[in-house]
Amino acid sequence: MTKIRDCIMSIKPYTPGKPIEEVEREYGLAEVIKMASNESPLGPSPKAIEALREAAAKVHIYPDGRCYYLKQELEKYLDIEEKNIIVGNGSDEIIKLLAETYLNPGDEVIMANPSFSEYAFAAQLMGAKIVEVPVNEDYTHDLAAMAKAVTEKTKIVFICNPNNPTGTLVTKEEVGRFLKTVPDEVIVVLDEAYAEYVEDQNYPDSIEYVKNEENVVVLRTFSKIYGLAGLRAGYGIAREDIINLLNRVREPFNVNSMAQCAAIAGLKDKEHLEASFSLNSEGKRFLYDRFKEMGLSYVPTEANFIFVDLAADCREVFTAMLKKGVIVRTGDIFGYPTFIRVTIGTVDQNERFIATLKEVLDK
Repeated sequence: MTKIRDCIMSIKPYTPGKPIEEVEREYGLAEVIKMASNESPLGPSPKAIEALREAAAKVHIYPDGRCYYLKQELEKYLDIEEKNIIVGNGSDEIIKLLAETYLNPGDEVIMANPSFSEYAFAAQLMGAKIVEVPVNEDYTHDLAAMAKAVTEKTKIVFICNPNNPTGTLVTKEEVGRFLKTVPDEVIVVLDEAYAEYVEDQNYPDSIEYVKNEENVVVLRTFSKIYGLAGLRAGYGIAREDIINLLNRVREPFNVNSMAQCAAIAGLKDKEHLEASFSLNSEGKRFLYDRFKEMGLSYVPTEANFIFVDLAADCREVFTAMLKKGVIVRTGDIFGYPTFIRVTIGTVDQNERFIATLKEVLDK
């Protein structure tokens, strides 16, 4: 048997949330709702769907490897130059590109615990060491402790803001203070996959860090509020020298033509964006009220999901809800065996989730 790289066996394969079709097959159900993967319940913009129809006839042609037109739209949307933007096959790919560009075996990567598992995957893939810093009692990043964890071996610090799975954020003041304490050679990645859902006025304007030439990479995605998770498109914003290095390891034609066209159309549809934001805001407050009525503790969120403590075995609740056609995410995978993470859905989905959860917990 051919010898593999030493680091490979330390990587745990990613386990996605159960797809609707699998649950329907497994339990013989007809109407399953998925509230596990933080997907947009409104789906993509009608303009994005129309763009996909038009783009379908051209899929025999390779996509634009530079993502020129998408970058032009992002340039206007972000008020930053094209040279500061890289587009990826989801923002996940850019996390991996960062690891491939900067990490050697023995280097260190700092992240919160719990947080997005892709950071650990990318670090382990390159043989780097993961340094996990527990979140504060209020489930926010402990930036002071993360700053103290920086050593001469630290290459990258990941800050998921808002954080997945907790939904909490760190403020502009906190991030600014943190950046002043981190050595210039350490890259700080601000993963803002859920930025468009944020209501807190103290949220950082992270693009300013890039404009100020800070050693910062900002990540955004079209998978969440834009409803394009199935197409895989995300982007990073950073100094030109960082973007140039990432492009050295980026594969050609990494973003398919359908994704590029849909992303451009989605960016232009501000009405759909506002509708998605409003639906999430209203759903969040509905679920807060129901959780309070049920006596359940939850973490106030700035994203499109809520981390809630059921005071019960999350696996048992998950399985019972699955049999009733409601898919959620268990908290044990994040180290919280009595929690679930539930995506905020439509009015009907939220009501069905609460009714099902009540029924399961009562038993």
